[in-house]
Parts: sequence; structure tokens; C-alpha cells
Amino acid sequence: MSDNTSPAATDTTPAGGRSFDELSLSPSIRAALNQLEYHTMTPIQAASLPITLAGHDLIAQAKTGSGKTAAFALALLTNLNPRWFAVQAMVLCPTRELAEQVTQEIRRLARFEDNIKVLSLCGGTTMRPQMASLEHGAHIVVGTPGRIMDHLERGSLQLNGLNTLVLDEADRMLDMGFHDDIVYVAKQCPKARQTLLFSATYPEGIERLARQFLRNPQEVKLLEQHDRSKIRQRFYEIKHEERLQAVGVLLKHYRPVSTLAFCNTKQQCRDLVEVLRGQGFQALTLNGDMEQRERDQVLIQFANRSCSVLVATDVAARGLDIAQLEAVINVDMTPDPEIHVHRIGRTGRADQDGWALSLCSPGDKRRIGAIAQAMGSEPEWHGLGSLQSGNDEAAGAADGDAADSGRAQGKDPPRRRARRADRRSRLHPRTDRQDHCHRLEHLCRRGARNCYGSRAPPVGRQGQGQNGESARAGGLIWRQAQSGCPVDSRWLR
Repeated sequence: MSDNTSPAATDTTPAGGRSFDELSLSPSIRAALNQLEYHTMTPIQAASLPITLAGHDLIAQAKTGSGKTAAFALALLTNLNPRWFAVQAMVLCPTRELAEQVTQEIRRLARFEDNIKVLSLCGGTTMRPQMASLEHGAHIVVGTPGRIMDHLERGSLQLNGLNTLVLDEADRMLDMGFHDDIVYVAKQCPKARQTLLFSATYPEGIERLARQFLRNPQEVKLLEQHDRSKIRQRFYEIKHEERLQAVGVLLKHYRPVSTLAFCNTKQQCRDLVEVLRGQGFQALTLNGDMEQRERDQVLIQFANRSCSVLVATDVAARGLDIAQLEAVINVDMTPDPEIHVHRIGRTGRADQDGWALSLCSPGDKRRIGAIAQAMGSEPEWHGLGSLQSGNDEAAGAADGDAADSGRAQGKDPPRRRARRADRRSRLHPRTDRQDHCHRLEHLCRRGARNCYGSRAPPVGRQGQGQNGESARAGGLIWRQAQSGCPVDSRWLR
């Protein structure tokens, strides 16, 4: 656009703590904010929302996890006309995970609006369901540049009614090579629109995009770093061949409920998962080669604590917002200090604390120097040997406390119970088939108990009335298990 100029204003002072009541928001948005318990604005929200609600273009720079999603979501929701069923706002994201999380956050903020449809358009899934959804109309689309381009080229996505374009994590999209895709998509949008650009860093490519597609943009630049009191960083010097085993040492010492471990290659991720599983940890991997369905399943398991360690490449460094992530482990040090900042920014979000633990071989010293210079702080070095002894002492103390507590309650200490269980298993070994049958019997009796109440008839005996079918089913699968026949899994639901 020919009327573009340099940013007209710059704000480098965090101004959080102000109430959302100061803004001219609709009653439905206020109701959603109250239900979500969003009472005060973060610094980036307080600095950017007055500008965006006034209709100005914006360039906003702030650290990850600072509340940028709500900052632009409130602006685009304010510009919507719910009665006009056309695409009026579009958000471009670098990864599918970030696009999905942005979609969910916008839906949460729009829950009290009248029939607002938010559609996610990302790769890794078939085009046909997305095209069918677009045929029925949508108010907001959130997606990755490649898939948005596909829909534009096929004509399934029409942007004639677009009034707000958001580039979220714009620096990351440029790093991933999406510059030409962004340019193509932006040129398909109406010129008379509001464009909001959010970024964690400000490389040269961001300035070029701003000159090309933003009109007299206002600039908000918050130079705040991650709070050192919330994210406690520690660096451990190791030998390169000790790297994978050292992750288990850290996990046993710090004992985080959930951990995100970063590796530089997909093969390293697979190797680490194999090592951790051998040590007894529930670990899964996330990388760019996985189908969208597989990635979604992994993230669901990690979010609901079914798996305690998620091993990922930098595809997960941006966009993952997992509640109460207690630790981030840099298994491989990244050569880019900005990527390091984004990695550790996954923990210590909002009012939570977190650990950022980095494993460094002698060849990583130069990378550590660049990270220290970028973050303006000296690295805190520790040794793995002290962790191993400290872990043994901590485990012994914990067992002692548990033993005292068990004796006070008339129970055996944990170690004694474990020895007794091991002795029973040696004296009365059970085959895998017997173990499976025992579990089936338990499930059958539980199912019959749900039908008959606390006084359930023995499994396999025909019941009376409308519950007889359940009892017959229980006896059937028990007899099938005893005879070694395959069991229909439908009876176990």
C-alpha cells in the first residue's frame, strides 16, 4: 500500500493491572470475561486494546505467554456483525497447534455472542470437511498460511467481507519460510481492513511486512523478559554421550508432574522416548511428521496427565499453552537464543512457577554465551552428580516419612508392602491369560453390580427382569475368557 508509513507510536512501558471495565466492550464479551475470570488486563492487553478498538493497525511485540491471543481476539470480535454470515476476520498462525488453541480461545470469548462460527483451517487433515463447513458460512477463520492458500486457490474461501487480518507469531512464520504465503494471502484481502501483527521478536522481515501491508500502524513494544522468579533456569554440563540418560536423572530429582523436553532432531526425540520408557516414565513424542489426528491425541494425553513427559522438536516451541507445565528440559541446546526464550516460555505462565533445565556438552559453550548475552544474565551451573546423591537422600527421607506415617496409621511402610507383593507374585505366579481373566471377572461383576445394585448375583447366573441380559452377557464373556476364546470388546464398554 502506498500510504504506509513507519509506526506512529511506541509504548515500551508495561501497564498491566487495569480493568477490562475501562474498555468499550459489548455486554456479551464482558459476560464471557467475567465467566473466564479475566478481570484485569495483562501489559500487552492494556497497551494494545485501546489502539485496536479505535480501529488502528497495530504492530505488537511481547514475550510468549503474555496474553496476546485475547488482545487481538477482543478486537476482532468487536468488529463482527453476527447477522452477516461471511468471513469477517482471519488469523494466520505458524503451526496447527497454535491455530487450534487460538480457535478455542476465540470460541471461549465469543460464547455469549449470537451464533458466532469460528472455523479452523489447517493442514494434516482432508480438505473436504473444511470446504463443506465453508459452504455453510463462517464469521472467523483461523489457520496456517499453506492451507489458507489452498482454499483461496480452490475458491472455497471468500474474503470479500474481511475487515480484520491478524498475523499471530509473525516472526515464527517468517522463520518457517511462510513469507511468500503471507504476501499471497494478504493480497487476497480487501485493502480497507484493519491489520494486527503480533510477534515475540522484531526481525527485519517484520518491518518489511509492516511497510507493505499495514496502514499507519501504531506500535506497542514491551521489552519485558520472562520473570526470573517464576522461571528458574539451571544449566548442567554433561558429556555428549550422557545426554539422554541425564534427562532421567533430572526427572527423578525434580519430579515434575508434567515436562516438555526439546530435542533438535526427530531421531533424537525417538531415541529419548525409548530411553525414558525403559526407565519407567510415561513419555510421548511430538514432531512435524505426525498426522494431525496423531498430534491431537498426543496433546490430549499430555494435557490430561496420561503422559508425564512430552518430547518434541521446535514445532512445539510456539503455540503450546499447557496449563501447569512444571518443567522444560533443553535436551539439545538450540543455536538461536530466541528459540531458547520461546522454549522456556512454555513454563512459568500466568501465576505459575516452573523449571527450565538445560543439558550442555562442551561443544555448546558458544551457544550458552549467546543465550546469556541475549537474556542479560549469567547462566547458573550445576552438576549432575549432586542431583543423584540428593535424589537418593530425598527418596530415603520420603520413605522414612511414609514409614512413620504408615506405622502411625497401622499400615506397612511402602517398601515393606512392595516386598510382600513381590513375594506373593513369586509364590503364586499368574500367567498373562489368568491375569486377563481376573480383570474380565472384575469388570463383569462391576457391570452386574451397576444393574442390580450392591447385591449383585454371581457372574454367569441369569438374572431376572430387565437386568437379565446384562448378567447373561457377564457370564458369557467370563466363560469365553476361561476357554481362551476372543472376547467381544463391546461387552467391556
